[in-house]
Amino acid sequence: MLKHIKTLPGHQNPVYALTHSDQDELFFSAGNDKGIVEWSLADMAFVKVKMPVQSSVYCLHYYEHQLFVGERSGAFSVYDLKKQEVITRINAHLKPIFNIKTVQSKNELITTGEDGTVAVWSLTDFKEIYRFQAAYDTVRTIALSPDEAEIAFGCKDHLIKIYNLADYSLKQNLEGHKLPVTALAYHPESKYLISGSRDAQLKIWSLPDYELLQTVPAHMFTVYDIAFHPTLPYFATSSQDKSIKLWDAENFKLYKILSLEKAGTGHTHSINKIVWSKDGKYLISTGDDKQVMVWEME
Repeated sequence: MLKHIKTLPGHQNPVYALTHSDQDELFFSAGNDKGIVEWSLADMAFVKVKMPVQSSVYCLHYYEHQLFVGERSGAFSVYDLKKQEVITRINAHLKPIFNIKTVQSKNELITTGEDGTVAVWSLTDFKEIYRFQAAYDTVRTIALSPDEAEIAFGCKDHLIKIYNLADYSLKQNLEGHKLPVTALAYHPESKYLISGSRDAQLKIWSLPDYELLQTVPAHMFTVYDIAFHPTLPYFATSSQDKSIKLWDAENFKLYKILSLEKAGTGHTHSINKIVWSKDGKYLISTGDDKQVMVWEME
């Protein structure tokens, strides 16, 4: 299923963010180091430090040849991969930015984080369009429904808040987790929404009515990320418990545990972020042990 093929050292501090680029074989990582690193999947090697940053990076997002960088300072930068330069840097929030998403159908950018506000920006000129208070504490994670009709926010107050993307009106609150919500992902064909939490559980919510279908005791500690395979019916989760798990996206059966204990190779600390390569051939993981690991899907 998944096997470890390469560990990429180089970061000097914990890593929190991973994303694709405009080229299939390239990806980026960032964290407490003062720079964003470009890596090659073709060469399984470090390429270069792409750009310096002023504070720790908590999220990276790629869209249309642009790299969006969310910082601990509350600012975000936009790096143009064609021009090879930073085209804007905006002091968006008073506290750290934890997540950035783009809404293709509306040509909008969404930022949120520790201050609980959600800011909506134009992708044309990066002017602020709208801002609202989604929570009175941290919004940790965002997921967009595949049809871009709805957006889900995972909050520190244990709630998942569903908003209509058309007008950013609140649709409903989902109560289920006992601790902060730390990961969210919509099924690629909108079969369900899946949430992960500091309570170490996954919860499966039906669509379109968001009924709680199933609770899966997935990990020992916080679930930090959920990533659906681009083409196959699987998803992966990563956790503070130092493991990655591969699950069946139809029946939620556990297929594989990737950890030092189970596989003999793996991360030694919390795994903060996972991302599939665009072709689905590789899963990339990173975390507090400063390593970037590449796993091959067989």
